[in-house]
Amino acid sequence: MSTLSIRRTATETPTGRLGMWWFLGSEILIFGGLVTTYVLLRMRHPEWSAEAAHTMTAAGAINTMVLLTSSLTAILAHEAAAKGDFAKSSRFLFFTVGGGLVFLCIKAFEYSHEIHAGYTPVTGLFWSFYYILTGLHALHVIGGMTAIAVVAWKTPSQKSPEWVENVGLYWHLVDVIWIFLFPLLYLAS
Repeated sequence: MSTLSIRRTATETPTGRLGMWWFLGSEILIFGGLVTTYVLLRMRHPEWSAEAAHTMTAAGAINTMVLLTSSLTAILAHEAAAKGDFAKSSRFLFFTVGGGLVFLCIKAFEYSHEIHAGYTPVTGLFWSFYYILTGLHALHVIGGMTAIAVVAWKTPSQKSPEWVENVGLYWHLVDVIWIFLFPLLYLAS
């Protein structure tokens, strides 16, 4: 494979990294629009505070710790890949996938509890935003877990630190989005 197919000549940035940053930018626009709309509406609806008080703050806090820990394992996977230890990198990536699975299990428990308590997407506008934002985030967690699992499975044989870096960047975006959603939906009651 030629160097030109791997690096852009003007920036010397690997094309995979450049593509990932463009993709992450588009994801930020999607979530940024939704979060901005939520915040603007929240300022006009002080009654949402009473509705937000019914979210499971402890579950949201645990999920925050789970995602932060899984981001650490993604960093450790990248560090191992950069040092050429692709077996170790693969193990850390699978730990990251495990963190995503724990996050989704807690979120499923949370959804079940809230729906059973009568808080559904049609209960009110706050709950519509809650389910849209957390549901879209959960879909991104699933997408990230899938990509990370594929890279973790292929990393020992393909020996591609760029793949590890790119899925790690995506996972960190998922993490940062949750860091915005947690206080907006759970703590601002």
